[in-house]
Amino acid sequence: MAHPRAGQPALPEDLIDVDAVVSAYYDLVPDPTNPDQQVSFGTSGHRGSSLDVAFNDAHIAATTQAIVEYRAQQGITGPLFLGKDTHALSKPAWITATEVLIANGVTLLAENEEDYTPTPAVSRAIVVHNAGLAPGAPQADGIVVTPSHNPPRDGGFKYNPPHGGPADTDATSAIAKRANELLADPSGIRRKRYSEVVGEVHRHDYLGAYCEDLVNALDLRAIREAGVRIGADPMGGASIQYWDYIAEHLGVDLTVVNTKVDPRWAFMTLDTDGKIRMDCSSPNAMASLIHNKDAYEISTGNDADSDRHGVVTPDFGLMNPNAYLAVAISYLYDHRPGWRLDAAIGKTLVSSSMINRVAEDLGRTLIEVPVGFKWFVPGLRTGDVAFGGEESAGASFLALDGSTWTTDKDGILLALLASEIKGVTGRSPSELYGDLTARHGTPAYARVDAPADREQKAKLAKLDPSAVTATELAGEPITAKLTRAPGNDAPIGGLKVTTESAWFAARPSGTEDVYKIYAESFRGPEHLAQVQEAAREVVSAALA
Repeated sequence: MAHPRAGQPALPEDLIDVDAVVSAYYDLVPDPTNPDQQVSFGTSGHRGSSLDVAFNDAHIAATTQAIVEYRAQQGITGPLFLGKDTHALSKPAWITATEVLIANGVTLLAENEEDYTPTPAVSRAIVVHNAGLAPGAPQADGIVVTPSHNPPRDGGFKYNPPHGGPADTDATSAIAKRANELLADPSGIRRKRYSEVVGEVHRHDYLGAYCEDLVNALDLRAIREAGVRIGADPMGGASIQYWDYIAEHLGVDLTVVNTKVDPRWAFMTLDTDGKIRMDCSSPNAMASLIHNKDAYEISTGNDADSDRHGVVTPDFGLMNPNAYLAVAISYLYDHRPGWRLDAAIGKTLVSSSMINRVAEDLGRTLIEVPVGFKWFVPGLRTGDVAFGGEESAGASFLALDGSTWTTDKDGILLALLASEIKGVTGRSPSELYGDLTARHGTPAYARVDAPADREQKAKLAKLDPSAVTATELAGEPITAKLTRAPGNDAPIGGLKVTTESAWFAARPSGTEDVYKIYAESFRGPEHLAQVQEAAREVVSAALA
């Protein structure tokens, strides 16, 4: 159930005490024997709050040293690209990382102290640098200091290897293991004071390089010539300087609708659970932009590190991420002659089956993978996959000539694509989605949570299809019971059950005592509710 103030402006009592959060980063020391205070990498790096002794100076020093050692083990000797977002803990962690990286002799490329760098800008920098190398030359990698869309009290730290995308489980497991060893015995951490090393940081122009490069991924001329009126909301995140640059230098009719950067995010409306969260796929977090939907032909939002996108149109409001992904795929594969004709479409298996239907209509191969953008990295590098997207409003696609653009999610790219679609077709993405539903049916999609203890979550993550004894789901015969992704045979860390017109997937939460149920039905909201209820029964029986 939604919080009673969801979608309403934040009040003073909702805001963090920035000084307290930053002071805790330096003052509180984690207990290395406490699992809740150890380094733990999820699908998007290590996250936590300094107030909970889960994201503190000791964590970042240890994690950075572990990354240095991992680089050495992997033979990575090129420069490291470092970026940060606008969270209160990002700059302190950025400074800690700088102290450790320089002390270890790493060539560091970073923005200025007062600047911010989106995740896609770091990924693009790595991709461009390594693409121009001679065989065997030292490759670059990167670190982004961000907890993405998490609340203001949180910090985050993620590593991108030389391919430019999120690190895989082998890498993050090794880094976390070594970081926790160093947390227990920090004598192995090499570090110098920031004042001693700041002069050795090589300043990198992420901003100009990324923004000027957009012409190679998007039809900016079509946007300009059509005069598409765009409103871009950075939501107080790292894209603020990038949207300013695009408005001033790329010739598009773009207004930055919110120029505020405030680590408290006092200007935000509360998310569904009553917290401040920069989730650009949430109608409650995006309430201000939705309220002004008629002011622009296309309005967009980004989360704090700009790896996610939200698209608002006058005729619809905020598009569901799944709906926009389907439209983007349908449009792109018909308007990118530079892409290979056999380039596949990548989706996570908890994304809408509308994408499956669009892929079949396009005659393209569809590759369904587990949750996590890292699964799209190999295909985006080779061009075997031209588009990879997640149901959580994260996606990227190839450059116009079929080369790699980014191997991490790019919210700026997907936001601008909405304007390209409008400029080229004369219709909004939401209008085009109406065409898709008329052709393929209208799906009802939702995600809900159900309680589960630690033991139940562990069991769910390791389920075998044989544990599901049901033969039908919400009145339809079950057509598949999956615990491995059909696109790459990787474990999905849960269960997916499908029928002819519906499906559900259940995965344990990594942070709460719940499991997540994703479900969809092409027979309407009432049938979706039946699928969700049946899903709880199927999972409960399997966990019994």
